[in-house]
Amino acid sequence: MTDTFFDELHERGLIAQTSNPTQLREFLRTPQTVYCGFDPTAGSLHIGHLVPLLMLKRFSDAGHNAIALIGGATGMIGDPSFKAAERSLNAAAQVAQWSDQLSEQIARLMSPHLPQPLTRVNNSTWLASVNLLEFLRDVGKHFSINNMIRKESVRQRLERPDQGISFTEFSYSLLQAYDFAMLNKTHGCTLQIGGNDQWGNIVSGIDLTRRLNGARVDGLTLPLITKADGTKFGKTESGTIWLDATKTSPYSFYQFWLNADDKDVYHLLAYYTFLSCTEITAITTQDRTATGKPAAQRILAEQVTRFVHGSEGLASAQRITDALFSGRMDKLTLPELQQLELDGLPSVAVKKEMPIVDALIAAQLAPSKSKARELLQANAVRINGELTAAENLAEHFALFDRYWILQRGNKHFCLLRA
Repeated sequence: MTDTFFDELHERGLIAQTSNPTQLREFLRTPQTVYCGFDPTAGSLHIGHLVPLLMLKRFSDAGHNAIALIGGATGMIGDPSFKAAERSLNAAAQVAQWSDQLSEQIARLMSPHLPQPLTRVNNSTWLASVNLLEFLRDVGKHFSINNMIRKESVRQRLERPDQGISFTEFSYSLLQAYDFAMLNKTHGCTLQIGGNDQWGNIVSGIDLTRRLNGARVDGLTLPLITKADGTKFGKTESGTIWLDATKTSPYSFYQFWLNADDKDVYHLLAYYTFLSCTEITAITTQDRTATGKPAAQRILAEQVTRFVHGSEGLASAQRITDALFSGRMDKLTLPELQQLELDGLPSVAVKKEMPIVDALIAAQLAPSKSKARELLQANAVRINGELTAAENLAEHFALFDRYWILQRGNKHFCLLRA
């Protein structure tokens, strides 16, 4: 192995902090075992988790061994890092269910893309049965309260008298540190990666592993992805962008990336795709010199959607996009209409005999009956891609005997469902 891999991570902007850049560069010249943790706070991962997952693939592609740690035990506590308030504790059965779902999702998502299988472990294996007195004697004695309260994530909470921090969340850092020591002992793990908000926890793990195992290990954090305006990337008006197709449809997932801001898209290509830096530079140059719509958003949407939802998911998202643009709604399959019902379009329940004037109001495509009639008289309303002058929905064939796509002008849609 050469320095090429480490240099590429730097060039992509994927390294925020490292425990020792010079030594880590030398360290990564030989195969290492790297891990990243994912706490089960829901039954699916979202696009914020995708960068570290892709990072595990980058390490795997470079010849290293990758481990995904599911926090079945730490998920019972909740990481306080830079959270403004105490987390609500979830029931043990719920955390266990989410843990299983995340483990299965990671396997399903990553297996098609890796040269060797991704190892999955659950920290409840060693933490669920830990003896409290032994943990305090063997692990707790290595942690200085003075150092712990100086950590930025803890200090911020201590400075909020309305919130503070419980002993439960304060102790989270010990549990994550113990994870690193255990993975080092049982799997030979030598490197932990995570978001930059995990830096304090990672440093604690490095120190504890040295003390308990006498082993040298390292840490590396990824930058927290922000947009050009400084806001956190991935937060939308409609909510979280999930990796689970039953929570965020492939169509909406594809549209999210397709609508990336011009100021952000080239950085996102570096973070979220496996295009080389040379290829990304070429795309950037071409977009800046060409007239018309940039290609970067389409390339980004295709690359990320194909990785998460496969070629079939990408093709489906593109068919829906083309159908809405061309008006060929009759080409949509039932699963594709169900994607639109899930989150692709505004959706309202109607009766088949409903007057179209009332349907326009129910769909919020017209503010009043008089305005709805004006739109109909101006030939500005389409149903399933066809101009309509009908009185009632029943005069139009329902797609799969259930759906109508109501359209005002070129860009405003609503899915009507019987």
